[in-house]
Amino acid sequence: MSVQPPVGPHRVAIADIDIPFWRMVAIMIKWSLAAIPAVIVISIIFGIIGVVAGIIATMIGFPSFKI
Repeated sequence: MSVQPPVGPHRVAIADIDIPFWRMVAIMIKWSLAAIPAVIVISIIFGIIGVVAGIIATMIGFPSFKI
């Protein structure tokens, strides 16, 4: 039994994608709808990070604004 050496990567060039217009519209609508929950999740994560950073900044006294 002989073992073949691994083959190096091959270059691939895509010349044309034949997709109907309305199918492309449907795909873009699905992407848009899928982006909504992703934006909500990312906003929640950034909000939590902001709250934690605010709490830490308040605990160490930075920034100290005096009115």
